[in-house]
Amino acid sequence: MSAHISWDLPVPFTVVFDVQPDDIDAYDHVNNTVYLRWIDAIAWAHSDAAGMTTAYCQSIGKGFAVHRHEIDYLRSAHLGDRVHVSTWIVKMDGKLRSDRRFQIVREQTGETLVRARTEYICTDLKSGRPTRIPDPFKTAYRVDPRIQEAVLASEQ
Repeated sequence: MSAHISWDLPVPFTVVFDVQPDDIDAYDHVNNTVYLRWIDAIAWAHSDAAGMTTAYCQSIGKGFAVHRHEIDYLRSAHLGDRVHVSTWIVKMDGKLRSDRRFQIVREQTGETLVRARTEYICTDLKSGRPTRIPDPFKTAYRVDPRIQEAVLASEQ
């Protein structure tokens, strides 16, 4: 049975994960590193869906690298839970930086378990140095106006 899920922002990109035995730590709940793994997995999945695949990024020698993660662990997931992990691009400066938000929700109860934010820096894949965002990235990672409006409303 699924509960109603209330997303923090409109039009989420979502992937569903079932909690696995290897996700559980000594306290019988999902280890904090697993949430980070899910956040990373959905960012890659969303990039792939936007056409910014690893192969494409390698071919042009540029990609987004994590600059900063901020994760709020609100509740624990447990073995047998199914979680919906969603992401939104909330900022794209068109020069160097892009920001995403994430929300992880337990399907069975609709409870938000985790909220996270990640700041990315466009990086030259050979040198590891920051570089200007290429035009295809600006298009693929543009902020949906509905998301932008909701973010602005939540910050007031």
